[in-house]
Amino acid sequence: MKIIVHDTASAMLDLLRRPPEERPDALRDMLSPIQKVMGDIDLVGMRDHPDGCFRIDREDPRYLPALRRMRQERVWERVEDSLAAAWERIDAAVPGIGHAETVHVVVELGNPDDDHLTRRSGGYAGMGGIPGAIHLVIWPTETSLRLIGHAAAHELHHNVRYANVVWDPVSVTVGEHVVAEGLAEAFVRELAGDQAMGPWSKSLTGAELDRAHEKITADIDVAGMQNLTAYVLGDATAQRMGQPPVGLPDFAGYSVGLRIVDAHLAASGLTASQSTALPAREILRNAGVQTSS
Repeated sequence: MKIIVHDTASAMLDLLRRPPEERPDALRDMLSPIQKVMGDIDLVGMRDHPDGCFRIDREDPRYLPALRRMRQERVWERVEDSLAAAWERIDAAVPGIGHAETVHVVVELGNPDDDHLTRRSGGYAGMGGIPGAIHLVIWPTETSLRLIGHAAAHELHHNVRYANVVWDPVSVTVGEHVVAEGLAEAFVRELAGDQAMGPWSKSLTGAELDRAHEKITADIDVAGMQNLTAYVLGDATAQRMGQPPVGLPDFAGYSVGLRIVDAHLAASGLTASQSTALPAREILRNAGVQTSS
């Protein structure tokens, strides 16, 4: 696997110096490596909706200092190092596992006024489920700067999983999505310890986690991407995206997914690396979760 972490720091600096009317094309150029992989997903057009990324339609004196801080903290180099270590671990654990020949990685500045990014997500987020592309968003804080490399490893786990496991938007289930998130967080822990895990998988404990586990496992076979957001990211995020709530708090699916994956790891003796391409139904069965299939 060839991993290319693109120099989006220079691209964003150039973009922010341009007049507003030139910025959409500059952004399109910056995102082109992953846009080519993602196909019909309009990464520039998505900015008409809240997505946590920096704004190109206005001036913001916070942006340039934030970019300078990200460079000083070697964000791009740390992402590259973390991805190399993550791929080395998966490749050794499952020789011959399917993967994209080249993975393009884009790191983008976040929007400090986006509550979902800065409060719910700890200042960083990622998207890596389409083989060959990883998109990371960060507003630099002590927490996000410390964890952004580990978020890249989380996304690479998704990237390799979905080069082997089919993600069908129509038939994908709650079970598949929460298993994927639990596996990716368990993988980060395997690589770098508990302190490397994101705030998402630690968001619920005790009785609150028990209630979420009961709700999610009862609805484990609910299918269709348009129905999954509340089960994985929680009601607030689902409503923000125009999707129905189901009675779950922020990132419930991550905490529940990790509980399920931990039960699978204990029962099977496998690692998260070795489990990268296992079918969700096998992981759920090992964890004692009943499904219809």
